[in-house]
Amino acid sequence: MGDEEIKAVTAVMRSGHLFRYGSETDPRFLHQAATLEKEFASYCGTQFALATSSGTASLIAALSALGLRRGDEVIVPAYTFLACYSTCLFLGLVPVLAEIDESLTLDPDDIERRITPRTRAIMPVHMLGNPCDMDRIMAVARRHNLLVLEDCCQAAGASYHGKKVGTIGDIGVFSLNVFKTINSGDGGLVITSSQAMYETAFGIHDHGHKPLRFGVEVGVRSVLGLNFRIHEITAAVGLAQLRKLDRIVATLREKRSRLKSLLSGATGFKFRTLNDPEGDCATLCTIIFDTVAQAARVSKALGSKTVDQSGWHVYANMEHVMRHLKELGQPYTRGSYPRTDDILSRAMNISIGVVDGGLGAGWGININSTDAEIEAAGDQFIAACAQPRPQLV
Repeated sequence: MGDEEIKAVTAVMRSGHLFRYGSETDPRFLHQAATLEKEFASYCGTQFALATSSGTASLIAALSALGLRRGDEVIVPAYTFLACYSTCLFLGLVPVLAEIDESLTLDPDDIERRITPRTRAIMPVHMLGNPCDMDRIMAVARRHNLLVLEDCCQAAGASYHGKKVGTIGDIGVFSLNVFKTINSGDGGLVITSSQAMYETAFGIHDHGHKPLRFGVEVGVRSVLGLNFRIHEITAAVGLAQLRKLDRIVATLREKRSRLKSLLSGATGFKFRTLNDPEGDCATLCTIIFDTVAQAARVSKALGSKTVDQSGWHVYANMEHVMRHLKELGQPYTRGSYPRTDDILSRAMNISIGVVDGGLGAGWGININSTDAEIEAAGDQFIAACAQPRPQLV
């Protein structure tokens, strides 16, 4: 955050127009929401963008835009934020969990094992800023005629083989929450190049209205929508953040590269797989230890925790969601996804830009860390790895 955001918010407040709609002929109306949508669509290289009140709202709008019906199954990873499951459940859809691989994203090899006659869509989640293996996921989707919704909530600014995430599948969603690459406190975005999907998503987000950039449509409405509108203050902050997104990501990549070179002085672990090392956001550095015991020992020494213990991103930690999966006959108890359980129990997230205990990333550095602070963190990690293992008696 800096002067850009302060100036943007101040300008909106002084304009007197906080609602996302206003008169195109009124010079006081700054239309920040519409501008955010236009610039984000251009940034991603997609035809349409829709600003919403949250990443969760974006998921609801996008799932609805895909035309999914009650009872349809959506394949989702067993490691993701709970909104991927809860939005499906709220819409009467069935989230079908699948294993992750050592990228901590959806394992393409496990997707086909989860497909049934009721499967309609795949929701790859670019977890922790790391793009999924989209070539293989899209190949599965094409073989089985499935829709693809990319959850990019943690990956604004990421790309995969030269394409911005969210543009590879049928529709993509982003979050502007405080724990994301760019943030306006809360907020979200939907992108697609399908006009039909865009119009449906727009209607879902605003009581069935069709998209008009500045005014409020009055007339026949084709869908039953809700209110997930963004307002001008949130949009102004998001727009200021978007305009420095590339600088944010470049800074994160430089700082993570420096830290990783220092961490390489320790042994007993590997870095998680990056499906496109040039396109990852570098918001976090994920370590996968050789053993569960070492992961627990090192993370505890650093005042952190292993990823399997980290909040509402691990399926087995979502008791309220799991109750619904049980009712749907879906596997839900710890141990149901053994590869995911194994990887997460040996993994530790180190903060680079996103400092979030809920992700198990309460320890590490941040985007403003100096070289000296990065070196100190590297030394601390190496010392923790070198601690003697407790002797069995």
